[in-house]
Amino acid sequence: MNRLAAESSPYLRQHASNPVDWYPWGAEALERAKQEHRPIVLSIGYSACHWCHVMAHESFEDPRTAAVMNQHFVNIKVDREERPELDQLYQGVVQLMGRGGGWPLTVFLTPDLRPFYGGTYFPPAPRHGLPAFSTLLESIGAAWVNEPGEIEKQAVAFKEGLTEFASMGLEAAPSALSPKELESTLGSLQKRIDRVNGGFGTRGPKFPEAMNLAALLRGYRRTGDVTMRDDVLFTLEKLAKGGVYDQLGGGFHRYSVDERWLVPHFEKMLYDNALLLHLLSEAQLVAPRPLWKKTVEQTVGWLAREMTSPEGGFFAAQDADSEGEEGKFFVWRKDEVLALLGPEDSALVTEHFGLTDHGNFEHGANVLEVVKDLDSPRLSAARDRLFEARTHRVAPGRDDKVLTGWNGLVIRGLALASRVFDRPDWKAMAVRCADFLLSRLWRDGKLLRTFKDGQAKLDGVLEDYGDLASGLVALYQATFDFRYLEAAQALADAAHALFWDQERQAYLAAPKSQTDLLVPTYALHDNAFPSGASTLTEANVALAALTGQVRHLERATAWVEKLKASVTENPFGFGHLLVAADTLLDGAAELSLIGTSAALTPFVSLVDHVWAPTIAVHRLADGALAPPIAQDVLAGRPSKGDAAAYLCRHFACQAPVTTLAQLRALLQSTTSPAP
Repeated sequence: MNRLAAESSPYLRQHASNPVDWYPWGAEALERAKQEHRPIVLSIGYSACHWCHVMAHESFEDPRTAAVMNQHFVNIKVDREERPELDQLYQGVVQLMGRGGGWPLTVFLTPDLRPFYGGTYFPPAPRHGLPAFSTLLESIGAAWVNEPGEIEKQAVAFKEGLTEFASMGLEAAPSALSPKELESTLGSLQKRIDRVNGGFGTRGPKFPEAMNLAALLRGYRRTGDVTMRDDVLFTLEKLAKGGVYDQLGGGFHRYSVDERWLVPHFEKMLYDNALLLHLLSEAQLVAPRPLWKKTVEQTVGWLAREMTSPEGGFFAAQDADSEGEEGKFFVWRKDEVLALLGPEDSALVTEHFGLTDHGNFEHGANVLEVVKDLDSPRLSAARDRLFEARTHRVAPGRDDKVLTGWNGLVIRGLALASRVFDRPDWKAMAVRCADFLLSRLWRDGKLLRTFKDGQAKLDGVLEDYGDLASGLVALYQATFDFRYLEAAQALADAAHALFWDQERQAYLAAPKSQTDLLVPTYALHDNAFPSGASTLTEANVALAALTGQVRHLERATAWVEKLKASVTENPFGFGHLLVAADTLLDGAAELSLIGTSAALTPFVSLVDHVWAPTIAVHRLADGALAPPIAQDVLAGRPSKGDAAAYLCRHFACQAPVTTLAQLRALLQSTTSPAP
């Protein structure tokens, strides 16, 4: 066993028995490289990554390859989920080389951390234009000794390129984003929609892109253009009925390899499901359907059943592979279904899921997709029997670390879903997770990033602060427990102190105090999950509305204005920031519900079931004292009888309304377009 056996990361532990002399990223490895003047092999991946497993089996488990690595290099393994800032920085190497990024990421560094060569997956023998990994290792080992000038030349060029690459988009002067410019930008985003199969782009692989779909819904809210709404709903239907969704167990796989959402890459990531949970809840408010309700219920069921830690946090990922094969746990041969269910029920399942003898996947197996809508107790019972039988298969591996930021996204999704679908049990799940994070990973004004086996470690990055602040703001509006609003404000203020680069007027991805990064990395794009700067901006707008504190509004405004040029030129990379910008341009809207507890109950229920995504909500019962954090907003707002609702924008309020009919009309007329 090598040093990785002592790590908590499941991904690092997967390599603990490799013959490679692996180090985790840290002072010991970096110091050895300097003292011995050795180059570094930096290998970055994650536990649910299929090609990471392939390269591990082919190369890192091979004694001959390991011997070459140990002879010439200091070998460092990094879990990209633990250290996203390192991954973000060194992905730039392969992008500067004109190749697509991805995992496993393989980068060669000088002892002072400058890259001089890189790639992603390398095979054990030459193929597809790639050299054999062992040959590459030998060549670079020889070049390190015999061609130091060429290595230095490459290292200088890469550092210059990464310095520019890491801050690309920050050169433009800040400029205000107008409502018309936002609408035009959302229109540009819509042009990439696939009207045949849903989603963005017409070829595989296709990703759910929940953030960009959420942004299109905001375009519908702004313009009343029903095609934006319908594009989102059509895509969600395709996703929920496709093979990219686990039709038996709930939860979404990472992406589809084809253009029509049939054959997925089978890993399930926590962040995808958190974002889709929120978006499906919004869809239920916009256009209620049984499909949205069923999909949300099943996805939350998967989270509760398979992804919840004993402390109440949520695990990071579920693997694509089981028994060495991708997707084996999830797919079915037609004869298997027949043997399990018998002729009549298997015929029903075959009709519903479109099973064929030759299959739609490898080895004659079928990925389940809904090809014909059927709704009957018999089908439901047959589906349950398939699910129960599946539990006896060898399950995919699970990455059971808890990541603070991704858990913040789940809290955000569960909080909204609990309101929309009237599920206090889902609210309780979000509360338990939030209380766990705040008690175990929020220490002395700083967040830690990861928790596993009772141990919290690693300084939080910006996404941890932004995601959790956004989740807590959403949870406050589900519980009206001021503890969560206070914690969200503390996180937002800490994030500004720890990550704001005053000189560049931009958010760093890692704390300013971090010293092991070659160049500063900035939190810019929304990629597979939101940028921490985007979720922090979302939280700051809501905090401005709910606290009346202008600093939150100023920070949100400054960031949207800083990135205006980038956002309008490439909206596809800023879906979550577009959502935050829409809320910002709506004036940091806030609705205060004041009155007796009995009278407020139907007011809160109405607000929970009307789509008003830019409005942050307070609830205060008569006689209750607002804590200091909300006094500036709630002071001097009488109930006017049993209950009153005050709608405010730009820190100015309209006259209160006092009936449910008035409140419904107010919400519908000011926050959403005409049907």
